[in-house]
Amino acid sequence: MRLPLSLILAVQSVLALQPAKRFYQTHDYYVIEHDPYAGASLDEISRALGVEIVEQAGQLVNHWLVRTEKGLRKRDSNSDPVLRSLEAIREQVRAPDNVLARSEDVSQSRRISNSVRVLLPQTLRQRTKRAPPPIRPPPEDIETASAAAQRLDIHDPFFTKQWHLVNDEFPEHMMNVTPVWDMGIKGKGVITAFVDDGLDYTSDDLANNFYAYGSYDFNDHVNLPTPVLFDDHHGTRCAGQVAAVKNDACGVGIAYESKVAGIRILSGPISDVDEAAALNYDYQNNSIFSCSWGPPDDGRSMEGPGYLIKKAMVNGVQEGRGGKGSVFVFASGNGGRQGDQCNFDGYTNSIFSVTVAAIDFKGLHPDYSEACAANMIVAYTSGSGNHITTTDRGKNKCSSSHGGTSAAAPNAAGVFALALEARPDLSWRDVQHLCVRTALQVNPDDPDWEMTAAGRPYSYKYGYGSLSGIEFVKASQTWKTVKPQTWIDLPVIQVNNGTLDKHNFEGLEHITVRVWITHTRRGDVEVELVSPKGVKSILAARRNGDSADTGYPGWTFMTSLMHPRRDESPLGDWTIRVSDQRKEDQSGVFLGWTLSIWGSVADEVKSHKSYVVPTDEHDEILPPPPKTVADHDHATTTTGTAQSTEVLATTTATNTKTLVRPTEHLPTDHGHSEGENTKPAFTSDKAVATGAQDLETSPSASVTPTPDEGWLAGLFFWRRAVLRKRRANYTSLRGDDEVAMGSVTRSSTGGRTKELYDAFGEVSDDDEVDEETALRPHSISPPLPTGLHTGFLDDDDPPTAGSQRATRYRDEPESPVGSREGDRSESPASGSGSGSGSSWEHASETRP
Repeated sequence: MRLPLSLILAVQSVLALQPAKRFYQTHDYYVIEHDPYAGASLDEISRALGVEIVEQAGQLVNHWLVRTEKGLRKRDSNSDPVLRSLEAIREQVRAPDNVLARSEDVSQSRRISNSVRVLLPQTLRQRTKRAPPPIRPPPEDIETASAAAQRLDIHDPFFTKQWHLVNDEFPEHMMNVTPVWDMGIKGKGVITAFVDDGLDYTSDDLANNFYAYGSYDFNDHVNLPTPVLFDDHHGTRCAGQVAAVKNDACGVGIAYESKVAGIRILSGPISDVDEAAALNYDYQNNSIFSCSWGPPDDGRSMEGPGYLIKKAMVNGVQEGRGGKGSVFVFASGNGGRQGDQCNFDGYTNSIFSVTVAAIDFKGLHPDYSEACAANMIVAYTSGSGNHITTTDRGKNKCSSSHGGTSAAAPNAAGVFALALEARPDLSWRDVQHLCVRTALQVNPDDPDWEMTAAGRPYSYKYGYGSLSGIEFVKASQTWKTVKPQTWIDLPVIQVNNGTLDKHNFEGLEHITVRVWITHTRRGDVEVELVSPKGVKSILAARRNGDSADTGYPGWTFMTSLMHPRRDESPLGDWTIRVSDQRKEDQSGVFLGWTLSIWGSVADEVKSHKSYVVPTDEHDEILPPPPKTVADHDHATTTTGTAQSTEVLATTTATNTKTLVRPTEHLPTDHGHSEGENTKPAFTSDKAVATGAQDLETSPSASVTPTPDEGWLAGLFFWRRAVLRKRRANYTSLRGDDEVAMGSVTRSSTGGRTKELYDAFGEVSDDDEVDEETALRPHSISPPLPTGLHTGFLDDDDPPTAGSQRATRYRDEPESPVGSREGDRSESPASGSGSGSGSSWEHASETRP
């Protein structure tokens, strides 16, 4: 008897909830993305590849974890037996037609090849917490806090130390949640999952609010997230900030009648499939996922989620909470003193995350808190002599030394838990809209504030301002939920008088910009985006500690400056500027960029499409190109969906080392940091930091940088016009369309500048240019490092060095809004700390 599909899916969901224990020392693990409609069953695929099916990959439908026993293999990257098996099957399918083409073997190979969309080896990696080290206890008890405790019948002995709840010394700077409690709203019925290093569910503060069914230990693969290592206290402290019960132990949480789950991933290496499963774990009941971790905050790393993890986040916002979406809250990062910026972290700059930076009890910006255009809000945490007091590991233990952005994120999660009790129907995007519209501006005289086109102040340090519990919850009670999401992807081109209609687009929420730039010192490159209304977003400022020579191999930046404005149309001229530091011994090449615009639909009836993560978006699932640009190798740009159905992962050489604990990268005096409110976040003297006031914007102008700036500008001319027949796809950059960052000129004062690209100059009639793409380079310096994206290069002869022609190229899109057809693919970047998803440090398979 055939079981109903709904019952099969229900059984799969239950089985996926409790993952099987992993044995990485004796087995190799892989994830297969299976297309069940392409002809081959999962069982047939597993037999052909010689693997054993373990389970569904978390909540990702048609993604399966498989394994095979380890065996002897060569050290070269093509020695993986499972990858070799799939490649052999596809080689058989690709072989020229002959008498065997209709044989059963070839037919089976074709079915298997078509049915395996992605095959991903699973490598253990180490994620790092964002917890600052303890310094000293916070201030003494103060009277008004005692009065509040008496009025609210709070007997927790450390409540008066919880200044983030009641701040008598600076009463304008606290989370403002006591008025919400007075309304009878305390988080009841809402569950926050802490993806962290475990949770002490035996604590008197957390035992009654612990949600065991939504908890799991992905490090040891046991059901309960028991802290084991000596420093596994981070998750317990964060959970106490949200859900410590009102009793006679320690203090209280912001939503002290809510529940908390513990999902343990930070106490050892973890594979992508388990991290993806963690971010979707029991996501129909776990409403909020609080994540106070990320890449190292060292000012050198540029790392983000891999393919499976990105899919899990998209799956969470689309399917979690019955379709309202999981709320992902990420700590912005503590690398401010190292010059780190949260736009170099692919988790915090995701449009699916609420990114939370730090503000101290005086309302000042602590110097450890990372600034960037992806910051949405700030929440209160350590600095200016104070820390966060919360629950600690142990039956009746408290911590008075917690802090950093690690503590800011749970404070925000607590406010969201209060709001979800008041309005359970809020979607993940409603939460983001409410953050923007209710955040309170702090330090209005801080020079880092700038005005958006919608008249909202924004700061790279503070986002839209400090999160206020009462403002957020009261607004949520009358909030009209947002319409479904829509987006527009513009491929890697520059347009000249191109046309695009509004495509059911009501208003902006996020802008993501993906760039491909080679450079011999990545930290010298600065990137700025300017909206049609003239709003400037610094996507990347100088990072003195980042000496990677891998450039930007398809890295995606995000800006929250555009979020959310129903009254601003995305139509108009979008400008990108790229600059470097005028160093003769460092140079690079601009390859291309793409802009994606996210927002709400104008007409809900016309909205039927959900965003799908493209398989070619992540470097780590694609094989590296065999040659560099210097070899004049062809790079094929594939249109349609065929490319996404045949992606074969390869194991590439990666530096393996033991990662230090996260506190190694963080200031030891975070609690004593006096903070500031007088400095702009980015103080570069380049055009990217000071704006575009020195740049000519006329299409006919011949633009020359000043001696103090090197810059690159590209434009999307996006104007509403009468619909007309367009080409089948966007025009890609040609092989000679690289934009050099190495054309050096000198000023009369001896200064140097690199003229990267004159985007506005006219093309000479004498130039031999393609009718559709007319880009000419200044030079090629240096050639592309092996492994960088080469999807823009069509194998023309290398351009002549030193050409000073201004260049343009044209685009007229045909693909429908949101279509991913025609996307380019890229390969892993060589070197460390570069590329989305491909540059987490690989961890040892043995426990540290």
